[in-house]
Amino acid sequence: MSAEGLRIDGLLVQWGDRLFYPANRIVRSTTPRLSVLQVRERANEVRRRIASMVALRAPQVMVKVTGGGRGMKAIASHFRYISKAGRLELEDDMGMKISGRDAVRELAEQWRYGGARIREEGLRREAINVMLSMPWGTDPLCVQRAAREFAQIEFRDHRYVMVLHDHQANPHVHLSVRVESRFGHRLNPRKSDLRRWRELFAERLRGWGVDAGASSRGTRGAVRGYEPLWRIRARAEGRPARSEFSERTGSAGAAAVAQSAAWSAILDVLSESHEPEDVRLARSARRYLAWKQEGVHPVAERPWAASAQRDRDGPHR
Repeated sequence: MSAEGLRIDGLLVQWGDRLFYPANRIVRSTTPRLSVLQVRERANEVRRRIASMVALRAPQVMVKVTGGGRGMKAIASHFRYISKAGRLELEDDMGMKISGRDAVRELAEQWRYGGARIREEGLRREAINVMLSMPWGTDPLCVQRAAREFAQIEFRDHRYVMVLHDHQANPHVHLSVRVESRFGHRLNPRKSDLRRWRELFAERLRGWGVDAGASSRGTRGAVRGYEPLWRIRARAEGRPARSEFSERTGSAGAAAVAQSAAWSAILDVLSESHEPEDVRLARSARRYLAWKQEGVHPVAERPWAASAQRDRDGPHR
């Protein structure tokens, strides 16, 4: 690899980490310097993620905490709900299959007395409910397999049950996880945990051949959302549609500025590259970001995606 190529790859790794993994930046890290081969591999991963995003090919995973039970009554009710009263097959943390009303009732009793006893009703949360979802058209079995691997990694010290729902538009898996682990530690997910969960679920899906992404809205360049209701009303009433306060302040505003700077740096690096594929990717990414910043609905963007595909593939001969 030439010195110029190594420089380009190094900058892509540097700014790609800031764009896709903003929470992982460590000041004065003691991590050893990457080898040339590792730099090349990570730079190519940044290129693949950008190309996938630009071509609108990678559907985004959804990982959502939907609630939790504060007593065995609520937990058992959730078991009945996600299993459709025993008609759908549950799978526990040991890989055992559970189906039928009686088996679901027995599962609830196992949770009640396994470890610290769970009261019928209480004030403390004893289980959390998590939903892992993908858009319509995704293979449900791949969603189930990826969710199983996700749970084995994230909840390996906890009791949990999972069930696949493939009878609705979006295939999804419901997970009910006992908050207290086998070692007495309690699960208390934060925003950083949810971010990690999305990344892990997407990674597991890609391992099963499903192109899945877990980027934030800012990373995808979606800097504009729906127009605030107060602004619409102000315009209708003839009042100034401005706020005396900044709309994006604090950590959210700082993150948006950092992501915008990372995108700008990546586009500059790709444009400076001597590789034609990098230059085409930069051109497609600039158009993609322009469309996203105008707040265009994804359905309306798909005609543009064809031109992004042509840019990535190069001119036809």
